[in-house]
Amino acid sequence: MKTGEKTHLKFRKLAELFKGKSKLLIVLQDNPDPDAFGAAAGLRKIANVVSDVKCTFVYGGVIGRGENRALVRYLSLAFRKAENVDFDKFDLFAMVDAQPGAGNNCLPDSIVPTIVIDHHPIRKKTRTAAFTDIRRNYGSTSTILCEYLAESKIEPDVPLATALLYGIRSDTQDLGREAIQADIDAIEMLYPLANKRMLSQIQRGSEPREYFKILGEGLLNSRVYGNSIVTALGEMDNPDMIGEIADLLLREENTKWTMCNGLFNNKLLVSVRTESDTLSAEAVMKKIVSRRGTGGGHFTYAGGQIRLRKNTKKEKAELEALVRDRFLKATGNDNKKSVKLI
Repeated sequence: MKTGEKTHLKFRKLAELFKGKSKLLIVLQDNPDPDAFGAAAGLRKIANVVSDVKCTFVYGGVIGRGENRALVRYLSLAFRKAENVDFDKFDLFAMVDAQPGAGNNCLPDSIVPTIVIDHHPIRKKTRTAAFTDIRRNYGSTSTILCEYLAESKIEPDVPLATALLYGIRSDTQDLGREAIQADIDAIEMLYPLANKRMLSQIQRGSEPREYFKILGEGLLNSRVYGNSIVTALGEMDNPDMIGEIADLLLREENTKWTMCNGLFNNKLLVSVRTESDTLSAEAVMKKIVSRRGTGGGHFTYAGGQIRLRKNTKKEKAELEALVRDRFLKATGNDNKKSVKLI
């Protein structure tokens, strides 16, 4: 089935689901990123226009990264924390850039989402949803929503176009990471409509002093093992930093693999990045969290989480050592000597 035909059929089915419904809860990952924000805003626009469905956004973690906070402010998105939401008041549930059973979102296990739209590999529980559109070859979920908007002949307003564009650029690193023609086409459609000055301001979102403290600790704790770098951030209030530091460390000229982990909300969160042409970050992540937690991702980047059972200092240290050893073994660096990065 051609992409255009698939989008046409998917959109028709989605529009049918909205009929006779009034309240949609859009569930994002616990610590949402620009792609999640763009996709969520795109789905809200479609629900509002197609069937006058009212939408609420919910997440379970924090919005910590400066660019994420700037994007939320610009879009005037009213996000609600999971503990402040009565899930029984909604007749539709959607997940964008996330899936049920992944361990990184706040949707109760008792609720089967009506709608799941994502660009990560499909999970078993996702198949129980009434509507799914999983395109793992796409660079971003925002690209899928952009195609829906085009199919519905809804022209995104300036803020929405800006958010979708930033979401695609962020997840594909300006089309340099796992982007396909669909992502390029979406950017070409959105760019003339977007606020260019706001794009720059979002990208340069201000950071509190604590940001630089965590960044410094991440660099000071970094250890080099062959062609990989490992660092641990310990207890933290801004889990977005885990992925950001993993991205930063991959810029070291001799490095092919990076792993950063941190403790947040009784979980050990792990991010892996790679420039390998033969082994995927997703495969490595699955080995890291095997039988202990959940994780997934793409060829060049992946994330995972392992819930603490006792939340003791000993358990945390043992878990950090476990994920480090599993990461090094999976990447072939387990016999390499450790040296400080700086």
